[in-house]
Amino acid sequence: MKRLLYLLPLALFLALMGYFAVGLQRDPHILPSAMIDKPAPDFALPPLLDGKPGIARADLDGPLLVNFFASWCVPCRAEHPVLGRLAGAGVELLGIAWKDKPEDARAWLAELGDPYRRLAVDRDGRVGIDFGVYGVPETYVIDRAGKIRYREAGPITPEDLKDKILPLLAELKR
Repeated sequence: MKRLLYLLPLALFLALMGYFAVGLQRDPHILPSAMIDKPAPDFALPPLLDGKPGIARADLDGPLLVNFFASWCVPCRAEHPVLGRLAGAGVELLGIAWKDKPEDARAWLAELGDPYRRLAVDRDGRVGIDFGVYGVPETYVIDRAGKIRYREAGPITPEDLKDKILPLLAELKR
């Protein structure tokens, strides 16, 4: 019986190794979202820029992308040229400055350019929470019925566009 007690730490160690080995098989970039295939939350946000409308739930007549960003977000800066190319290709893009000072977000857009058709500010982050935002940047594909069909956590890459987002938008336009 005492011999078995000596094997207990080894058995626990092996069990932990197995648990972590299974966890490493998961793609760490995939963050599940409970909002997929559910209607976008009801909200109304004020405009970020004069002369450009804010965003409300009624404006989500897709297919379109809703991009949460912030001026303090380094990955948002890296993602921004990809968003500019998307807008240039005719993809409807709505932007929400999340937990950002409006003046900082305006300066950031003045520096980098404004690819958004509509721009709003979610100063306290409540709308982002309702969408399920973990952190910025996050982008949501919205269909014609206003349902969230896809979520990209982190910056959109050219590969994400080619492999996921553009094919989904093409499918939703049919």
